[in-house]
Amino acid sequence: MTEQKPMTVHVLQHSHELDGCDETKLIGVYSSRASAEDAQQRLRLQPGFSDHPDDFALDAYELDIDHWMEGFVSDRC
Repeated sequence: MTEQKPMTVHVLQHSHELDGCDETKLIGVYSSRASAEDAQQRLRLQPGFSDHPDDFALDAYELDIDHWMEGFVSDRC
């Protein structure tokens, strides 16, 4: 029996600080890094994003596994 390679998706987000609070936008989830990078290049020219062109984050995630396995504490902004 052959073991399947885990499926990976690429998540593109944009985060910046606004009035002392972090503001994060989920841009999209893509099947390839190249597709996510293409989206980032398109959005870098749009209003708002063009003011913060270096605030994009692109991460790869394997599906069907936990990526955050600890609790959390909330800080109100």
